[in-house]
Amino acid sequence: MRESRQPPLAGRSAREFEAFVAGAGGRLLHVATLLTAEPSGRCLRAQRLLLGALARLCAEWDRLRGEDPYDRTRQELVTRFTSGAWRPHRRSRTRGTGAEHGVLARLGPQERLVVVLTLYEGVPEAQTAALLGLPQARVRTLGTRAVSLLRGARATAAAGTAPGRRPGGRPTGRQGLKEEEVRRMLDLPYPRMPADLHVRASRRGARLRRRRRTLHRVECALLLVAAIVFAVWAVAVEPWAVPPSATTPEIGGW
Repeated sequence: MRESRQPPLAGRSAREFEAFVAGAGGRLLHVATLLTAEPSGRCLRAQRLLLGALARLCAEWDRLRGEDPYDRTRQELVTRFTSGAWRPHRRSRTRGTGAEHGVLARLGPQERLVVVLTLYEGVPEAQTAALLGLPQARVRTLGTRAVSLLRGARATAAAGTAPGRRPGGRPTGRQGLKEEEVRRMLDLPYPRMPADLHVRASRRGARLRRRRRTLHRVECALLLVAAIVFAVWAVAVEPWAVPPSATTPEIGGW
């Protein structure tokens, strides 16, 4: 079989990648679903987001060198979500929290990222700030505001069934209890993961690896051509030779 048609992973590496997708794919898809603010039953955008992240992981699987593949994939999810290639729906179209939208639909993109990373994934604020490129104080502010919005929406929705609770009232209790309540809101059943997810990720990873290998060969060829051109120029010009003097040397001993 020709090299260009070989899969990106083979043997033990392929089995390890398949086992990783089978074990962590459900949680990663749930993280992507929370970011895209989609319901668990219809998370096509989240599936595309996760597919791209897994494809990049597959292309670089042999280069992990002891890195945690889960952390690497989560970082790729965040990068793709915040990049220009992934544009979430406008907040005006995702205000509700009903069946047609996810639990974080009323939050903005940065608020979703902070809530998912710090509350659901348990990433420290300092690491979250470094990952998002934001000051740590900004991350804390976004998290506090997001918790208030989510608890306010839940209190409003449950006002008809919770006796003695004032609709839209200000939540009481410590910040830790508020965050724990939001964690329970995010701890939903995982969405159904496509059975062929690792196969599609492997195919796309193979394309990424072939593209990277082609670019590497082109760079090597350009460097070789540049070296040959420089060698030909050096032989023709001989820049190391001492140029002849422009004046006639003095003659003595007459």
